[in-house]
Amino acid sequence: MSLKGKVAIVTGGTRGIGRAIVLELAQRGVDVAFSFAKNVEKAKEVETELSNLGVKALPLQSNVADFNQSKEMVSTAIKHFGKIDILVNNAGVTRDNLMMRMSEQEWREVIDTNLNGAFNCTRAVVFPMMKQKSGSIVNITSVSGIIGMMGQTNYASSKAGLIGFTKSLAKELARFNISVNAVAPGFIDTEMTQGLKKEYMEEALKLIPMGRVGKAEEVARAVAFLVSDASSYTTGHVLNVDGGLAM
Repeated sequence: MSLKGKVAIVTGGTRGIGRAIVLELAQRGVDVAFSFAKNVEKAKEVETELSNLGVKALPLQSNVADFNQSKEMVSTAIKHFGKIDILVNNAGVTRDNLMMRMSEQEWREVIDTNLNGAFNCTRAVVFPMMKQKSGSIVNITSVSGIIGMMGQTNYASSKAGLIGFTKSLAKELARFNISVNAVAPGFIDTEMTQGLKKEYMEEALKLIPMGRVGKAEEVARAVAFLVSDASSYTTGHVLNVDGGLAM
């Protein structure tokens, strides 16, 4: 599935699933603008990796939770590349806690980044995509937004919100030849899951029919499928990449 000639924006593109998505798209010929929050060194590393793959790279430091910064990020990418074909709303944070202990800040930080961030970035790309009458938007949600996870009322709410966002937006944009889909990862081997307690992961593995955690590259390949011509008749869909966890 070559995507040569396409241009993508991937938010949160310097580590974990985001980095894997950036590299997967680049390997298929996509020029990629990717956002990052703070780590300039990581951004430079990813930029170098993309250059070595023979595609154009544009690292953009931006806080997706800020509407104006998101608008400026998209505007800069369009000025640099001339168009945007693909948006992957991947940037996300966790602030896990039980509801009885959760602070207002822990709630707001997760909602602002995971859900409001997707709105901010999507709002900025919608008109350019409508004008060119083509585009693909993929939102990275989570099985937590489908089945819920203890200690994640904030995270699960943000990811469930993304699913509703995906389905509603897909209906709005279908007539403009713009697809809107979501990918729902389960337990994926990233820095986020590596920080979980061993006992917690052992219990989690018992719930996964395939009996293992997933790889970031497996999520990235699902994204590549959803932005390719192979899925040209697919919109409003949530693709679980979870080893069967949410069945």
